[in-house]
Amino acid sequence: MSVVFLCVGAAKAGTSWLHQQLAGHPECHFRAIKELHYFNALENGRLKQELKKHGAQQSEMLERLALTGHAPSAEQAARLADRGAWMDVLERAGADVDAYLAYLRDGAGARSVVGEMTPAYALLPEERLAEMARMAPDVRFLYLLRDPVERLWSHVRMMAGRRDEEGRVEAEACAHILKRTLKGREDQIAMRSDYAGALKRLGAAVPKAKLLVDVFEDMIGANGLDRICDFLGIARIKGNPAPIYEGTAIEMTTAQRRDARAWLEPQYDAAQAALGRTPQQWAQGAVA
Repeated sequence: MSVVFLCVGAAKAGTSWLHQQLAGHPECHFRAIKELHYFNALENGRLKQELKKHGAQQSEMLERLALTGHAPSAEQAARLADRGAWMDVLERAGADVDAYLAYLRDGAGARSVVGEMTPAYALLPEERLAEMARMAPDVRFLYLLRDPVERLWSHVRMMAGRRDEEGRVEAEACAHILKRTLKGREDQIAMRSDYAGALKRLGAAVPKAKLLVDVFEDMIGANGLDRICDFLGIARIKGNPAPIYEGTAIEMTTAQRRDARAWLEPQYDAAQAALGRTPQQWAQGAVA
């Protein structure tokens, strides 16, 4: 029986990079859609909305292909096929974990690891996480930590781009969103910054041997995938150091970094408790 691997976050902590590395591993099988959002859709009663979203994405891709007059590439064909199969699961309109697992395993052959990576799962309540941990004989969870200030700033820049009509990321907009976040007016950013809450829920819901807490800055280093590969019981590989999404390079001011660090102090404490150390790269970015 295959290992079911769930990378549950954190957001903006390298999950897309990790997905690319493991998707090419000969012992792993991931479908073309990185984030399925199945369990948060179940939790929030949003399966129909997820189905509608995927239907719109499927139609958009087909329309673009029709306009070009070209046959889909191998990557596009895989995405179309995988999304169509996933829509079949969503059309069941209720909890069907067996169908979810069958989707993950379809096409795996002899590969020993199947799974997906949805950072939003880190926001789920303990009860739902516990159900996920019991859904198959061997379910393993990974929660990635990134320097809390750097993760926050990456998230802020992403939101600035999303809220701009032309997708621009401007320092003024970033400063505005950061200020709102520190004042408690950006719930989604704050929730995804809450390492302490996620670690508490995961620690209570997932057996200790089935949960790995790792560090983004370590993971992208020369031998950074070793711990993850060992955790999954697969051969070690070298990661490609090139980033997937670099984002717009806007530097924080000293004052912004100081204020963010103070606001995130509980997250540094929670990470240190979980890891038994403070990653060296995090200490380098501290503000006196």
